[in-house]
Amino acid sequence: MEIEEAVSTIKEELASVTECESVELISSAGRILGEDVTAGISVPSFPKSAMDGYAVRSEDIARASSDAPVKLEVIGCLFAGDSIPSDLAGEIPSQSAVRIMTGAAVPMGYDTVVKQEDTDYGEKTVSINKSQGAYVNYCKKGEDIKEGTLVLNRGSLIGRTEAGVLASIGKSSVNVLRRLRIFVISTGSEIIDVGSKLNDSGVYNNVTYMIRASLHSGAFDVSSCIVPDDKDTIEGAIKEALKTSDIVITTGGVSVGARDLIPDVLGRIGAKKVFSGVNIKPGSPTIGSVAEGKAILSLSGNPYAAIANFDLYIGHIIHSLTGCSSFLPVRFTSVLRSEFSKPSNVRRLIRAHVDSDGVTILSKNQASSVMSSYLGSNCYIDFPVGSSYAVGDEVNVIRIPEVLL
Repeated sequence: MEIEEAVSTIKEELASVTECESVELISSAGRILGEDVTAGISVPSFPKSAMDGYAVRSEDIARASSDAPVKLEVIGCLFAGDSIPSDLAGEIPSQSAVRIMTGAAVPMGYDTVVKQEDTDYGEKTVSINKSQGAYVNYCKKGEDIKEGTLVLNRGSLIGRTEAGVLASIGKSSVNVLRRLRIFVISTGSEIIDVGSKLNDSGVYNNVTYMIRASLHSGAFDVSSCIVPDDKDTIEGAIKEALKTSDIVITTGGVSVGARDLIPDVLGRIGAKKVFSGVNIKPGSPTIGSVAEGKAILSLSGNPYAAIANFDLYIGHIIHSLTGCSSFLPVRFTSVLRSEFSKPSNVRRLIRAHVDSDGVTILSKNQASSVMSSYLGSNCYIDFPVGSSYAVGDEVNVIRIPEVLL
């Protein structure tokens, strides 16, 4: 099975999360919208000036020039936040102007704003030194957002731009999906949590910390534990996690060794195996399964194999549950800036860094057990079976979403 088929197969097994809660906008960053949002007002809600200058009628200055300026009577002055006074709210006289500042409301009847640099800065009368058409330096009502417009879809991840748009239409609170509950179970009698003394045969639990750091968004509630290589203990941990979680992630014990217990445990709990043995290196032993309608992603215990396959699948699982596409890996082609001449008998992922200049392999050590070569990486090069590439060749890239880095 290829990655793409594995992804499609597990997504078919999952149902959307629909429970929502209302949160204050100030606390909504990192949450996933639970409903479409339509603007209840126009933004701006009034025509406003984009410059410090003078609001005028374009027809009154049609013949203005530096050699023959047009003189207009200044009948008012408006700053941002000022209400339009009653004497400027009705029909305005011809050959008049209002001194106006950036962001101030433009009185009805004036259709253009002459920036002050094109005038003599007059207070009672002003000389306009150039002609200009209607709606120059003039923001129409609804220029940014029109009332009734769909501004954000259900499943949108709320970041700074989304928060700004919601604030601009006056949303003090928003309906968001409840947090996805994710439980990470690290299996292995050799696994020791940070903060504990390392013995002569133990390793620190780095994979869990990478996964939890990836899921730092407010959209998730992440818990974790470490269990030894014991079938009953692992089974109990998974069953307990399934009671409260939407996604269970296990690390370690997925291969065919004497202490690779995850396949047996998944069978014991009645999990439906959706994929395993995917044609990819590293991480071909990765198992995707479903139990009680919950996704179980069982990863290798090797750090690189675990994280690479986490990146391949987790965004698609999140997308199935929430409709949020922000966590999906992005695929495109780029120009290789490093030599890669080591053919593989399976499809292979190589840690790399991509930018506008191309994609660079930062470390020659791509072993599954090595974590440090991830430093600086933001993508994988997806090398086909038996491929060999030279600098300047076009390669396939899988970009890790920024929100997971």
